[in-house]
Amino acid sequence: MLDDPNPAVRLEACHALACDRCKDTGCRPDAAALLPRAIAVMLDDHDAHVRAYAIELVGRWVHTHTEAEAAVVHARDHDLSPAVRKKAGWYAPGGSIHRKTAPAAPKRATASQ
Repeated sequence: MLDDPNPAVRLEACHALACDRCKDTGCRPDAAALLPRAIAVMLDDHDAHVRAYAIELVGRWVHTHTEAEAAVVHARDHDLSPAVRKKAGWYAPGGSIHRKTAPAAPKRATASQ
């Protein structure tokens, strides 16, 4: 559905793949199968709303895949739409969503342990 000619369908496809609340099972998208296509949609779709929703999808892997982080940073710095650049900034390193979704740092052993 990410290739559908209707932007509303592409937008909903991005949302369905990204949103955990919309899933009634433990099924999660596989990064190897989906991330390259999600990055392409985020960077190249002609509709700014679709690109904005694709950021949420790519953002699923921003902490674990360097290509996701690089793509979000590129969108933050270069997208034609101010709204897309703003949303990408939330998911890029230093952004509010990036900080909120960061994995917890491992606890370090102290000298007394």
